[in-house]
Amino acid sequence: MTSLGTLDVLTFNLNNPGLARAERQLAYLAARPEQVLVLTETANSAGCDLLERRFTAAGYSVTFPRPEQRGERGAMIVSRLQSRPLETGVGYLPHRAVGVTVDSNEGPVDIIGLYVPSRDATEAKTERKRTFLQTCREQLPDGENDARRMVLGDFNVLEPAHVPRYRFFSPFEYGFYNWFADALYVDAFRHLHPEALEYSWVGRTGDGYRYDHAHVSGRLAERLTGCSYVHEPRTMPDRLTDHSGLTVRLAVAAVAPLDVADPTRAVEPVGALF
Repeated sequence: MTSLGTLDVLTFNLNNPGLARAERQLAYLAARPEQVLVLTETANSAGCDLLERRFTAAGYSVTFPRPEQRGERGAMIVSRLQSRPLETGVGYLPHRAVGVTVDSNEGPVDIIGLYVPSRDATEAKTERKRTFLQTCREQLPDGENDARRMVLGDFNVLEPAHVPRYRFFSPFEYGFYNWFADALYVDAFRHLHPEALEYSWVGRTGDGYRYDHAHVSGRLAERLTGCSYVHEPRTMPDRLTDHSGLTVRLAVAAVAPLDVADPTRAVEPVGALF
């Protein structure tokens, strides 16, 4: 099999784009160097349909379980590597926990993308988020020492030592972040940047939040060579989204690349247009 020198993964919050913004996101994402894209805040919408169709027509592997409920959000994984669907085990809001397996020179690597529900002060949304997080804790596989596994996406939770500290986050939200360490995962960004203060979402008042995360199993932590936030999509004048991306690089050679074309120029089957 043809191999590549590293395995690079990007998580990127789409913010459920309309058609015009989806076209711009497509051009941006197609030019990114990562082989695997974990796209969060998807929907059963025209913009997300366009991204799925164009990447598929260009030969990418696309995994996109569409949210059926109106207004519901989820996740999509787009890959330039041969990818096999991975059952995450998350039965509650399963379209928010999407997984694939890709191959490397050291063996299979599982990649799980999460889009955790946001909440407000209402009991209904709080319970919804609590139930999803608890289901993930109970059903997601752990990061045992012989596992090659990465869980990343928009978690809508903060690390307990987050600076600044915000009062409105609950113990169950901090508990989800702590679960990863208990389950033998490593926070990729914090592992490489122990003291850094960076934020993937910034509110109107300028308050920053590190909502987007990547956790890797112990075996992959030994191969972790890079993890950084990509702020340009959020900070550019005509911004693509309201979140920064997060890119992760592993010193394992990805294998089985697909023969993909430029998705901005891909010709879709005629039936896909109707």
